[in-house]
Amino acid sequence: MLQINSHNKLMSMSREIRKNKVLFLMLLPTVVYFIIFHYIPMPGAYVAFVDYNVNKGIFGSKFVGLKNFQFLVQNGDLWRITRNTLLYNFVFLVLGNIVQIAFAVMLSEIGSKWFKKITQSIILLPHFISMVIVGVFAYNLFNYDYGFANMVLTSLGFERYEFYSDPYIWKYIIVFFKIWSSTGYNMIVYLSVITGINPEIYESAYIDGANSWKKIRYITLPMLKPTFVLLFLFGLGGMLRGSFELFYNLIGNNSVLFPQTDIIDTYVFRSLVGTFNFSMGAAVGFYQSVFGFILVLTVNAIVRKIEPEYALF
Repeated sequence: MLQINSHNKLMSMSREIRKNKVLFLMLLPTVVYFIIFHYIPMPGAYVAFVDYNVNKGIFGSKFVGLKNFQFLVQNGDLWRITRNTLLYNFVFLVLGNIVQIAFAVMLSEIGSKWFKKITQSIILLPHFISMVIVGVFAYNLFNYDYGFANMVLTSLGFERYEFYSDPYIWKYIIVFFKIWSSTGYNMIVYLSVITGINPEIYESAYIDGANSWKKIRYITLPMLKPTFVLLFLFGLGGMLRGSFELFYNLIGNNSVLFPQTDIIDTYVFRSLVGTFNFSMGAAVGFYQSVFGFILVLTVNAIVRKIEPEYALF
């Protein structure tokens, strides 16, 4: 019976491939990419459990168990950097998607094509700006002596504010720059979904007396819900992989700000800079991957119970 079911599934898959061979051919480069760069290197995770020696190779190096993970838990830093990484990425994920949906909806409501194109290009521009430039911009904005923010404060009769000595305010500064830089690029997905909605649905709603707000509320947003859930679940897989270039260029080596701004990536970089310890670096990557995998499975199980059609599997 099992063999018959397996045979039927193979036949069904074969028919599906023949029927949509052009689509599967278009999908082939992506499949090859993931096989080469994601699945074939997976045995390399073993580096996290050995004292890696270039001359001996991965499987010839001495097995040391969990020793490479010790530097993460020393001084109680593991909880702090894990908490910061999770909280920042959760805010980036939720707030980022909300802002992207908002901008995508607003752009879709613009009637003038040339104005829409110009606006979309302006919103997209920050994505192509290097984080090094963003760091320089932030420094010139918040510097104590000649920063623009302090110049405005002094011109209004207030005292200068030491931004680089206040770790709490940088939570909001980092979130702002992240949303600012990623909104334009990521909203393209939502904008394409809105573009693909059948215009007849909006026409029917207009005939029934629906205004622009009601069309957005009862048509556009429900249509975007599956995409939002899908992107949210995909984003959870990288919850422990912080935006290193953003944090490092904004914060640098300012230890005063570390309690609220230090994430796993920046902590590991400072811990291993100059040592080139491949094993410890692999240990961190392994920890991030396993945690992200468990997180995706957990949230997907919750989504499957609440809204089964929106679950990944």
